[in-house]
Amino acid sequence: CLGPTEPGPGLLEQVGLGTWDSHTSQTNWTLEVMITVAEMKKRLPSDKRSRSKVSTVEALNYALNCVKQVQANSEYYKLLMRNGQDEKRDATVCTLEELERVTSEHTLKNTDSFVVVFSLSSGRILYVSEQAPSILCCKRKFLESAKFVELLFHQDVNVFYSHTAQPHLPLWSNSHTAGVLFDCAQVKSFFCRIRGGKDREGEMRYNPFRITPYLLKVQGTGSSGEEEEEPCCLALAERIISGYEAPRIPMDKRIFTTTHSPGCVFLEVDDRAVPLLGYLPQDLIGTSLLTCIHPEDRPLMLSIHRKVLKYAGQPPFEHSPVRMRCQNGDYITLDTSWSSFINPWSRKVAFIIGRHKVRT
Repeated sequence: CLGPTEPGPGLLEQVGLGTWDSHTSQTNWTLEVMITVAEMKKRLPSDKRSRSKVSTVEALNYALNCVKQVQANSEYYKLLMRNGQDEKRDATVCTLEELERVTSEHTLKNTDSFVVVFSLSSGRILYVSEQAPSILCCKRKFLESAKFVELLFHQDVNVFYSHTAQPHLPLWSNSHTAGVLFDCAQVKSFFCRIRGGKDREGEMRYNPFRITPYLLKVQGTGSSGEEEEEPCCLALAERIISGYEAPRIPMDKRIFTTTHSPGCVFLEVDDRAVPLLGYLPQDLIGTSLLTCIHPEDRPLMLSIHRKVLKYAGQPPFEHSPVRMRCQNGDYITLDTSWSSFINPWSRKVAFIIGRHKVRT
């Protein structure tokens, strides 16, 4: 090597530069950190950079979220390559024009929903219905050049990928009518938050949507000029409206079910809870039930829990109402029927079931 070499420690000590070298290294390290943070701030989304000053914490949080999203992308594509090749299925092949004809019938009748088709290999959006730009408060040109996952709230990315892995998607058929195509009772839907413009403070706002996915292949012209069939996901996105706003959910329909472990950890949350609580299922699953209960009602909840465990296997019973916190911080009063499921092998309580009805 003909380049300059670093002086050895013995020489530094001889000329009295040992302390100088340590100080210089620290200064260089600090300078590198400052340059890196400045670069991260430059790469923040435009809505973040619009403010007068961006904090270092904001830049680091954004970088961390990007890393999480990249990791989720990597895990998803590993799953896609590993499982997608094993399960060969003949998905319907159609053109974007055919999709537009079928989906327009539904979306025209539902102003809070839109249809999107994105590639399962690249994630790029290939088609989006007319309503999408107004619902998402963005330009069509932006949507047509984006990856659908880039529109999602970062905490929902893993949920999105787990439900849109190719082996898990139901097949789309040309024989579907618009009504059958988007029947959520026939197809397993999931929930994600999608960006929808900025709030008064200039922060990006994310709104909850129910997403119903299908697998199909889109026929188009590849880079080589030849006809290609690209595996894609057709997804209907329906915005979730609060059950207490017009059109309100009737009082007798304000019912949802949860299950939690003997340790009071949420295991499952009914889809019907979303418009009533404001939480998505993934927000609650894995968290403590007690943190959602009003502090004054937690002793009552513990006594209910002990009773359920004591009379395990008995018919459902009702107890005093408890107050549960909603996503906006308000509390609703629930009348609940409690029961439990006993593992037939261990004969221990596997989980506790709560069938809740909103009183107020």
